[in-house]
Amino acid sequence: MSENVPEPIRLALIYGSTREGRLCDIVAAWAGRSARAWGGFELDVIDPLELGLPTRHEHEDGPALRELQQRLADADGFLVVTPEYNHSYPAALKFLIDSVYQQWQAKPVAFVSYGGLSGGLRAIEHLRQVFAELHAVGIRDAVSLPNVWDCMDKATGELRVPEAAERSMRRVLSRLRWWAEALRQARRVSPYQEVA
Repeated sequence: MSENVPEPIRLALIYGSTREGRLCDIVAAWAGRSARAWGGFELDVIDPLELGLPTRHEHEDGPALRELQQRLADADGFLVVTPEYNHSYPAALKFLIDSVYQQWQAKPVAFVSYGGLSGGLRAIEHLRQVFAELHAVGIRDAVSLPNVWDCMDKATGELRVPEAAERSMRRVLSRLRWWAEALRQARRVSPYQEVA
C-alpha cells in the first residue's frame, strides 16, 4: 500500500434481522451507502439470511460457520444494523454473535438501530454489554431511527428528513474509522490473544 493512500478499513456490515418483510434491508442499504460515500471503507455485507448457518450450536463448525468466522476475522471493524424486538435485539443476531468469539476481539463495533418510539436504543444497550464481554470496543455514538416507518421511504430507501441521521452517521463513521485504524495497528504490533 502506498504511503500516500491510506489502507482502507475492512468493515463488516451485519444485518440484525431475518424476519420476513424486514426493514433491515432498507436500513442496512442506507447505512452501506453512507459508509461508501464517507470513503475509506471496504464493505463486506453479512446477512444471516444468506449464510446458511445451522439452527443450533453444534459440536463441529460446519462450512457456513467457518466462512462467517473467516469474514469476521478479516474485518477491521463492525457496523451492526438492528431492530428492537421486545426491548432487545433479534435472536438471529444473538446466534450469529455467539457463534464466534476470538474474531470480535480488539475491534470496534458501531450500531445503527431502528424501531418504534425508542428507535432501537434498548437493543443497542444490550448489544454493548454482549460485545464488551467479547472484548470488542463499542463506539459510544450510534445512529437511531425512531418510528422508522415514518422517517424512511420504503420505495426509495431514503430518509424523509435526513439531516439528523446523516449527522449521527458521519460521527459514527469518523469514530469507527479512528478506532479501527488504531486497533488494527495495535493488533499488528501486539496480537490481542497474546496479551494475557
